[in-house]
Amino acid sequence: MEQLPIRCVIMRGGTSKGLFLRFNDLPEDPALRDRVILALFGSPDPRQIDGLGGADILTSKVMIVGPPSRPDADVDYLFGQVSITEPVVDYDINCGNLSAAVGVYAIQEGFVRAREPTTRVRMYNWNTRRVLVAEVPVRDGTPRVEGSCRIDGVPGTGAEVVLDYADSVGATTDRLLPTGHERDEVFVPELDRNVPVSVVDVANACVFFPAEVLGWRGTEGPREVTPDHLRAADAIKRRVAERLGLPPDGLVPIPVAVAPPAAYQTLQGQTVREDEADLLVRLLGGRPLALHKAYAATAAAATAVAARIPGTVAHEVSRRRADEEVVLGHPSGTFPVRVRVSGEPGAWRVERASYSRTARRLMEGYAFVRTSLLRA
Repeated sequence: MEQLPIRCVIMRGGTSKGLFLRFNDLPEDPALRDRVILALFGSPDPRQIDGLGGADILTSKVMIVGPPSRPDADVDYLFGQVSITEPVVDYDINCGNLSAAVGVYAIQEGFVRAREPTTRVRMYNWNTRRVLVAEVPVRDGTPRVEGSCRIDGVPGTGAEVVLDYADSVGATTDRLLPTGHERDEVFVPELDRNVPVSVVDVANACVFFPAEVLGWRGTEGPREVTPDHLRAADAIKRRVAERLGLPPDGLVPIPVAVAPPAAYQTLQGQTVREDEADLLVRLLGGRPLALHKAYAATAAAATAVAARIPGTVAHEVSRRRADEEVVLGHPSGTFPVRVRVSGEPGAWRVERASYSRTARRLMEGYAFVRTSLLRA
């Protein structure tokens, strides 16, 4: 047999799209499993022409889902960021956008019994070793698709799926503030200067730094990003990773450039007014590093928490609001996050870090992998 059929579902979650597979449909050996995944996506290849990848960091993603391994979860899942240009699948971060689709998928695949009007799905994420909760709207025994929830970066509207990351503090480092401080100065030899940074670990560890370090206003889009910008952001990430004892060539801490609110044009040609966002954020991630066209949802949780902790780089540029909402301005529009932080320096507590996404099943069936690619 020259091709191996593998059950799969393609789903959109928030501003991301990915291939959903089951643990028991993949090889147990991690190296062989990754070869299967790379073959399914057609990686490495800039166009991923011989696979199901979308040749974009936001669509070259895989979710592996299975029965729960612990009593406080309804389903287990592992997220993989599939490199487009390298034969690598990274598992050191979680995807908050596709996590919304995990809740929908779990109900549709029978892992969780549907309960109207809202089904709570407890999802154990193997990347961060944390349990997240998704609230999925249900009607007639199946997740709803239609609704009034609108997400910048996704056409139309859909049913609102709510995720809360309050219990995911320290997902990467076991600490909300991994350095022990709200703000640090890090010398970056490649830039020959000290860079002010704040590292906040909620859902995924992120390192925040002023956009002006890259010569940016915070309104930039992908076309305005140069190789020098990417090298500078990567240098900052590497220096911070080394300080935290993390692999310097990994995906965390996720580098995020922040700036005060300002008016700008989205990638869709719409205008975000200065008063429509509380701070501007530009996330650089993936392998190789690239500017996200939207904004990673896990990073959104960390960013909103950072914006509410006095002394952080994100807090310094953020507009102050009386309610619990923090609105992030990203290349495709805005991303509101509901956040509540209490406590004091040295004892901050995250009581809420939630946001809304939409998710939809796009395709189900079998994908085919050439068996010749699986031979060592």
